[in-house]
Amino acid sequence: MMTLWQGLCHLPTSWHPVMGKFCGKVLFIVAGSRKKIAQVNLEACFPNLSKTEREKILRDNFLYLGRSLIETGIAWFWSNQKIQSQINYEIINLDLLLPNESNKGNLIIFKHSQHLELDARLLAMNAPMYGVSRSHNSASMNKIQDKGRLSSLKDTADKNNPRKFMKWLKNGKNVLYAIDQDYGWDHSVKLKFFQKEAATITTTKKIIDATDSNLLFINSYYVNNKLILKIELIDHLELDSTELAQKINDIMEESILQHPAEYLWIHRRFKSTLGKDFYK
Repeated sequence: MMTLWQGLCHLPTSWHPVMGKFCGKVLFIVAGSRKKIAQVNLEACFPNLSKTEREKILRDNFLYLGRSLIETGIAWFWSNQKIQSQINYEIINLDLLLPNESNKGNLIIFKHSQHLELDARLLAMNAPMYGVSRSHNSASMNKIQDKGRLSSLKDTADKNNPRKFMKWLKNGKNVLYAIDQDYGWDHSVKLKFFQKEAATITTTKKIIDATDSNLLFINSYYVNNKLILKIELIDHLELDSTELAQKINDIMEESILQHPAEYLWIHRRFKSTLGKDFYK
């Protein structure tokens, strides 16, 4: 299976859109439980849209999901040279990630876009990058995931091992951290996300205060088949942990609204607040 996946990813890039659409359409048919989760999330987050409009986002979302199978393979299996020559992308405000006189680390918050693995690879090709991740439930898949990510990242730390990635931040490193999922109630509180209560991590403030690091956000999205990664500083001065967590939710929401079909809607974002039955 792995050989087949690698082989498909190394086919000419002109074939990738067709393969991505095919995979997306197949997943739309066979991944019934995931489609239901995405459907419920879209109904909750876009109540003002018509059923037809939400259905359009849902179908496009699965096309991006199918495309992500190819993009993840590119991120994990291609060489830097091949990516640089064949992937159309632009990083805005890259200088925020490059070493400077302050020597401060950068905690880089990003959303779970469908193309997040490719986002991370592109960033790591242009600036030294470390990552915070969650172990995969499958041991074999976790091994593949770690190997793929370490093809570009300097190192990764489990989200439950904050000492490791906080040390990187204290030493002036760039650390990628996605916090826009429901990780239960440990270090989380109820905050608004698309006007719904969602379990939201509040440790961001503690991390940046303890490490004296900058807080950045990366918004990634496609424009005319060109992948844009836009980096911006988040002003966190005079905000407490809860206020900052809500501000991050608001920034996430604003970026998702710009390109809703590219977001990972198949995650049960509201399971802790609205209950698991919400997705049945």
